[in-house]
Amino acid sequence: MTDNTATSMIGPRIGRLVTFVWLPIALIALVFILTANSTNIYFPPATHVMDTIFRGFTEGQLGADLGYSMVNFFAGYLIAAVIGIAVGLFLGEQAALRDAAQPLLNFVRALPFVALVPIFITALGIGAGPKIALIALGCVWPVLLHTTDGVRGIAPSILETSRSYRIRNELRLRRVTLMGALPQIFAGLRIALSVGIVMVVVSEMFGSAEGIGYYILFSGQRFAVAETWAGTITLAAVGYLVNVVFMWIEHLALGWYERRPGRQKPKAKVSARSSQISQRGPHS
Repeated sequence: MTDNTATSMIGPRIGRLVTFVWLPIALIALVFILTANSTNIYFPPATHVMDTIFRGFTEGQLGADLGYSMVNFFAGYLIAAVIGIAVGLFLGEQAALRDAAQPLLNFVRALPFVALVPIFITALGIGAGPKIALIALGCVWPVLLHTTDGVRGIAPSILETSRSYRIRNELRLRRVTLMGALPQIFAGLRIALSVGIVMVVVSEMFGSAEGIGYYILFSGQRFAVAETWAGTITLAAVGYLVNVVFMWIEHLALGWYERRPGRQKPKAKVSARSSQISQRGPHS
């Protein structure tokens, strides 16, 4: 790869990176400037908050509470993804069952699952199990509903073609139905990410003794404003990073759907000796 080719590939990537991060960096710098000399108890200097975050990870409980919350989040999210995709594919292909279940699905779509948190905590306790169940319950419905809509959105001609060629059900489900619904599935998974983060925080604010939600609530009750901001900013940063990683995975998985052009291979250089031989001919 020549230097010009490498430069042409790196240049657009740097440009996209700058476009992606310039606004967050500008806002963070503005917060540091505006709070530099703050004496307001509710808005401490950003440097003090950052120092609190550092000490929370090195000396305090912030790192342990965040780890506890993330384990619960990923466990509940993965359970919801598996169940939501499997049930959504089944309902999407069974028209009669889907029509019968539509009123229930519409009811569940409008149900605020945050309101179920006190009921779950009272009935099942304050351990990690009820929290994982709550996260899975909140995340499963966006995945299920979007998967069902994705299957319904597949062109009937595609399904009829697969049936006319007598493709096995397992292969048709994996290569036709699943791939056709994949854009909608990723849309549901993306929505489930934000729902899961909310369920993590709310579930840990009711009868819990650990977790990032408990850390934020307990800090607020003690009027430890810097710790409250530290927990909130840490949670926001982790949620942002999880979303960025998910968008990267989605970008890789849906390359065929976005119709991104393939990379052009650099042309191989032809040596001067080979050029002279081709010009003279093989018998010269």
